[in-house]
Amino acid sequence: MIKSMTGFGRCELTEENRKFTVEMKSVNHRYLDMNIKMPKKLNFFESSVRGELKNFMQRGKVDVFIAYEDFSETAGCVKYNKEIAAEYLGYLRQMAADFGLDDDVRVSTLARYPEVFTMEESNEDEEELWKLLQKAIKQAVEAFVETRIKEGENLKADLLQKLDVILSHVDFVTERSPQIITEYKQKLFAKVEELLGDKQVDEGRLLTEVTVFADKVCVDEELVRLKSHVEAVKEALLEGGSVGRKLDFIAQEMNREANTILSKTTDLEISNRAIELKTEIEKVREQIQNIE
Repeated sequence: MIKSMTGFGRCELTEENRKFTVEMKSVNHRYLDMNIKMPKKLNFFESSVRGELKNFMQRGKVDVFIAYEDFSETAGCVKYNKEIAAEYLGYLRQMAADFGLDDDVRVSTLARYPEVFTMEESNEDEEELWKLLQKAIKQAVEAFVETRIKEGENLKADLLQKLDVILSHVDFVTERSPQIITEYKQKLFAKVEELLGDKQVDEGRLLTEVTVFADKVCVDEELVRLKSHVEAVKEALLEGGSVGRKLDFIAQEMNREANTILSKTTDLEISNRAIELKTEIEKVREQIQNIE
């Protein structure tokens, strides 16, 4: 199957007084570029999260947002820092003695000073936490991949339609090319007869001129290669997988062949078709940029 590089997935998972929210979205990128934002206490899972996500994607700029809430009663505890409190108290009493002030320090006053009381998070079972986070990531990434597949199938259908249009232009140029040689020969002979009148025409020389012209405007090789490239793109789309880079390269080659056809031709009809051909190939290239 074909996947788009644009996708979105979200999951909210609550188990055992813990809640994980995982959200991910992606846009086009030449390579796989992951940006993961999550709470500080989960930072040691970043490598594992990246490894998990790489199993589901090969290309794209992916932003991942992870939120975590712990509703359990043991989620945090208050810590009394006796040493810091003693240091504050010592300085306060010294100030009272230095300036002749009343030593009116109360517990409630001392408790307000920074770091006397701190809130500490309780230690959690990392393995248990990872299992829950992994489960949330899996559900989010499954939804994410589903949107990529859906968009990818739409891209494939659109590309196959555009490739058929390209083939119709190729068929027209293939059919028209021999006709311009015949028309050139007829015009050349008619012009020479008009100029020479009853004088004998050197038919051999004229045929040589026609041959030179035919060789100059011949686009047979370009048409064969272009048709081959179109078929290669179709095969890759039907085969599926991560084919975006391959298709982008083939599309560049298709554009090169169309440019050569346009530069060689002297026929207005073929020129117009070659321009339409280039336009359609550019549309294909734009769509291919969205494929993983």
